[in-house]
Amino acid sequence: MGLEKINMPQLGESVTEGTINSWLVQPGDQINKYDPIAEVMTDKVNAEVPSSFTGTIKELIAQEGDTIEVGELMCYIDVEGTGSADAGRPSEDTKEKTEESSKDEAPKQKASSPDENKTKKEKGSKKRYSPAVLTLAQEHEIDLNQVEGSGRGGRITRKDIEKIIESGEIPAASESTEAPDQPSVKTVPNQEPTKAAPAAPNVQAGEGDVEVPVTGVRKAIAQNMVKSTTEIPHAWMMVEVDVTNLVELRNSLKKQFKEKEGYSLTFFSFFVKAVAQALKDYPELNSTWAGDKIIQRKAINLNIAVAKEDELFVPVIKDADEKSIKGIARDITDLAGKARQGKLTSKDMEGGTFTVNNTGSFGSIQSMGVINHPQSAILQVESIVKKPVYQDGMFGARDMVNLCLSLDHRVLDGLVAGNFLARVKEILESMSKEHTSVY
Repeated sequence: MGLEKINMPQLGESVTEGTINSWLVQPGDQINKYDPIAEVMTDKVNAEVPSSFTGTIKELIAQEGDTIEVGELMCYIDVEGTGSADAGRPSEDTKEKTEESSKDEAPKQKASSPDENKTKKEKGSKKRYSPAVLTLAQEHEIDLNQVEGSGRGGRITRKDIEKIIESGEIPAASESTEAPDQPSVKTVPNQEPTKAAPAAPNVQAGEGDVEVPVTGVRKAIAQNMVKSTTEIPHAWMMVEVDVTNLVELRNSLKKQFKEKEGYSLTFFSFFVKAVAQALKDYPELNSTWAGDKIIQRKAINLNIAVAKEDELFVPVIKDADEKSIKGIARDITDLAGKARQGKLTSKDMEGGTFTVNNTGSFGSIQSMGVINHPQSAILQVESIVKKPVYQDGMFGARDMVNLCLSLDHRVLDGLVAGNFLARVKEILESMSKEHTSVY
């Protein structure tokens, strides 16, 4: 047997660090290659990390709640057939020899001056920050040039920024008049804690209260919602849609469809298809605010909200405009199943350009969604309800649904958003047994 390392893997594009949400193994556990060993939370996804080897877990290095960078050590595992059991970790004798040789070579290692080392460090990773670090720094006006990183190679991690925020001592931006070799870190004396960290009020639990730690997915949701509502100027619109013919179409097919395909034909798949079609006509809704420009996405990749107990995920239906209603229904079923089983991958979560949320599944008839940053809009599909509607000179019972659109007013104005909703309404009201195929 031999000792091998399992390091933090790359869990998505631009992901540079991850937080150990929970360990799924303990020292002494026998595991196979590709078995999940830990749940890790990043800026983009909450995912399971698979084992790279078959063997026995030897030691967990990272603790639950620790944030570590991609490539850093998570744990050790004993692997069969790779040498001695202590391979990969230095023995006590090796440590002593290493320490002695380090002492002997210390003078040689001092060939470069402190200033040179500082320059090398700055050239190395000074300007490479993770999205989480950049977001927190911007929200709290922290000059990252003045922050000492604790990560590998002096890299600044999210924990470094959170410690600064909690301390209330915010490093100010350096002034151009300061000499290069002068320390430029300034602190704001007697700063109010609530100003530095408004998300952490000093509220005490009373007798009988239950304290629930904010960790894992709930913490990520909280951070994303704050980011969305503080950065995006939200506006809201709603239209009412007559889906009587759509309901008749779906109900006439659902039993036969389930028997033939093996999964359900839901109302939501029809709405997702209609949104994908409308986005082709109004690509402005399929956009991202990028500071000095607006990026209109070519691909129509729709995020859908999927719940697992108290956790919420937004996996992506890729190229939804190119798929049939059947194909969308299959994707919805597959993604929902993955979420419930904890098998969503970073690929399932990446690339979303617009979000459709099925709030009607909870009986909601009207709601305002928070935009999935950095997208420019989110559509809430509410509950389908029977209503008396005046039509052709008389009142009759019709199946009606509200579609509620939250939009980024930096990117979108009422005219284009209204036209988009009108187009979705038109597509849905034209769906019927005579004119619509799910294949």
